Amino acid sequence: MSTTVKRVGMHIYVLPNLLTTVNMFFGFFAIIYSINGNFTWAAYAIVVAAVFDTLDGRVARATNSTSRFGAEYDSLSDLVSFGLAPGLMLFLWSLEPFGRLGWLASFFYVACGALRLARFNVQAASLEKAYFQGLPIPMAAGIVASSVLAFEDLELDATRSWALLGMTILLGFTMVSNFRYRSFKDFDFRHRRPFEYLVFGVFLFAMVAIRPETSLFVLFMTYATLGAVFGIWRLGNRRPVVEDGPELIEGEDESND
Repeated sequence: MSTTVKRVGMHIYVLPNLLTTVNMFFGFFAIIYSINGNFTWAAYAIVVAAVFDTLDGRVARATNSTSRFGAEYDSLSDLVSFGLAPGLMLFLWSLEPFGRLGWLASFFYVACGALRLARFNVQAASLEKAYFQGLPIPMAAGIVASSVLAFEDLELDATRSWALLGMTILLGFTMVSNFRYRSFKDFDFRHRRPFEYLVFGVFLFAMVAIRPETSLFVLFMTYATLGAVFGIWRLGNRRPVVEDGPELIEGEDESND
């Protein structure tokens, strides 16, 4: 008895998935250049990958070409560009002299990035639009990339840096945490805003333009730190839930004796 297998074709949206592929290309580019010891170019490649990661989602929504395939492909590309590439770069750039501790810290960063992406895919439909749950993996990768550029700009030695080792571990924890980070997806620049918004934007641009490499690192770290601080503060102020038990009548005792 012969069994006929029916082949099912797949049709995908080309443009947004091409942009996702470019994102993954620059992540792979960063891996190759990290192996070759050119960490500056690797850091810039991660930044470019983040730009294309933003573009593919915006193009998909603007052209009404979002799909389940695109979402899964985007997550796989993000793991390469913002998980594996920064993790390997951290290890080869700074953490290799720590030996086993160094590569385990780098692996912890990569694993937490993968867990962050998997959790997001499962919970995407139920998450609020204005906030991320946990530090987004592109932002974590941006912190890693900007730290390379900041250390070079300040002429600091990153070899066997305990500060970078701690940063690697903390970035992993913040990605899988429940800390709320503002996404700004609900902020529509097409609508009119108070004049002060423009003044603040110009001031922020000027501050970053003074020393872009160092300023971006400080800006990204401030975003990550504030989210963690407010997250811990909310945990400390969370009121314990007390379940209502049966009311006692005066003179009675809870025991059955």
